[in-house]
Amino acid sequence: MLDLVLVELQLSHFGLSHLQEIMKWNGWGYSDSKFVYNKKGQAEFTGKRYKLSGMIIPGLKDWMENTFGATLQHKAAATVSTVHVFQLLPPPTLNEAFVEELKSTGVPFSADAEDRVFRAHGHCLHEIFALREGKIGRVPDMVVWPNCHSDVVKIVELACKHNVCLIPYGGGTSVSSALECPPEETRSIISLDTSQMNRILWIDEKNLTAHIEAGIIGQDLENLLNESGYCTGHEPDSMEFSSLGGWVATRASGMKKNIYGNIEDLVIRIKMVTPQGVIEKSCQGPRMSTGPDIHHFIMGSEGTLGVITEVTMKIRPVPEYQKYGSVVFPNFEQGVACLREVARQHLRCHYHHFFLSPDNFNLMFSTGHALKPQVSSIFTSFLDGLKKFYITKFKGFDPNRLCVATLLFEGNREKVLQHEKQVYDIAAKFGGLAAGEDNGQRGYMLTFVIAYLRDLGMDYFVIGESFETSVPWDRVLDICRNVKARIIHECKDKGVQFPPLSTCRVTQTYDAGACVYFYFAFNYRGLSDPVHVYEQVEHAAREEILANGGSLSHHHGVGKLRKEWMREAVSSVGMGMLQSVKDYVDPNNIFGSRNLL
Repeated sequence: MLDLVLVELQLSHFGLSHLQEIMKWNGWGYSDSKFVYNKKGQAEFTGKRYKLSGMIIPGLKDWMENTFGATLQHKAAATVSTVHVFQLLPPPTLNEAFVEELKSTGVPFSADAEDRVFRAHGHCLHEIFALREGKIGRVPDMVVWPNCHSDVVKIVELACKHNVCLIPYGGGTSVSSALECPPEETRSIISLDTSQMNRILWIDEKNLTAHIEAGIIGQDLENLLNESGYCTGHEPDSMEFSSLGGWVATRASGMKKNIYGNIEDLVIRIKMVTPQGVIEKSCQGPRMSTGPDIHHFIMGSEGTLGVITEVTMKIRPVPEYQKYGSVVFPNFEQGVACLREVARQHLRCHYHHFFLSPDNFNLMFSTGHALKPQVSSIFTSFLDGLKKFYITKFKGFDPNRLCVATLLFEGNREKVLQHEKQVYDIAAKFGGLAAGEDNGQRGYMLTFVIAYLRDLGMDYFVIGESFETSVPWDRVLDICRNVKARIIHECKDKGVQFPPLSTCRVTQTYDAGACVYFYFAFNYRGLSDPVHVYEQVEHAAREEILANGGSLSHHHGVGKLRKEWMREAVSSVGMGMLQSVKDYVDPNNIFGSRNLL
């Protein structure tokens, strides 16, 4: 077996507009996949891409009505047509000298309206809501598709020469307004789409590393590595659409962090093109004591310093054994205490983030009663399984306070079974009851379809969002309680006429703390400017998170959405250090997204 395999693995089907052909331009995910109500008033999930696809979900309508007061009789105005939006888009502001020189490089580019709009946004609520209403702000004037590192070098050199603004684009899944074009930018804005840089250049089997182009999408990276018997194990919720470069640029975290680590634990070497030239380490050793780690200027830079083009990262053999599991706890407090103890003992289990607070479990549990038993779907099976366990096992548990954790164990079979026993033994000490492997697997798989619920909600006057933080263990319960209460108070204060959904879940765990996800949504009927109300509530929730000892972000990043709190988060001196790096690397603000700073 060769130690260094020059694999040059690439997804040959990727054309320049491939993503546009299969994804929504004004909603989440694949164009053929969505929740809809059929003619009988039953909810179903369309398409063929997921285990839930093609299934009827009769209880979802009742859940929407009971939770939000959202009924079939109150449907929001239809979204504006694609043709209408693109026809009204102002013509691009092109830097003709830049365009002429770009032609000589052979790098593909486009000023087509659809290409530009598709790359003008991420997936914040306000971005998607505006698109659905046909309200288009500043968009890139042109899109370029480099095919390799040297193409990026040429583009950046030309951008510097002709003073155009570059905004790198990976998978477009940002939820921090990072891809929004600054409205005050007067230069020509170029979206640098890395999707054609999607190759695995080599796999080093002796050192268990792979050298990969940064534009590759997460699920494609895993699939290609799997063909050679390897994986990275980095699985963010957005892995179907987000890119390797985006993971690095935002300091991403994945669902299997407890086994494989966060992105900073996986990266060995990064190559980035900046206005001052190419930056990369000379050595691929596992660790160096050579001053501050330059990788940490790159990771989390969010497109403000340059374009990440290639990444060397750790890989591992595909695990020989995988086992799911689930535990139901009598209350949220005991569930959190259990996770704390498991983290303390450094058990290499993955605690999947479908870890529900009591109110959210109760909502889903009550939904389950309305589901028809003959409908065999992943969603109904998960809920029916929980119902069965409740009826037979949880006598004495208060159904209004239950919470559930879903688990995934990976690795050597013997060690997996050993760790599984240890985790369940710990769970039992905190009142937890094993709720089955099937429920764990179904809960895990639900991750990839839950994101589609927001689009259905907007069709019926419901808007919502999620946001995350990291917090020390001794503040987890306080922050969960206080932030949820603040959301409810702010909604009432801002004139929301229906009780909001306000809930949370504990996801990634650490020695010193945990990541907490918050969700809130509300029915906006009766509000003249629902997005403004939503943003006020979200702002108040972020203030509450910071006041309760939480971080500004755990893995979503800062972008433009949260940068008003950056100085508070890293101190004035810290901001000065970041600004100094920006001033040296990019003195003319060629990478002018205006994220972070």
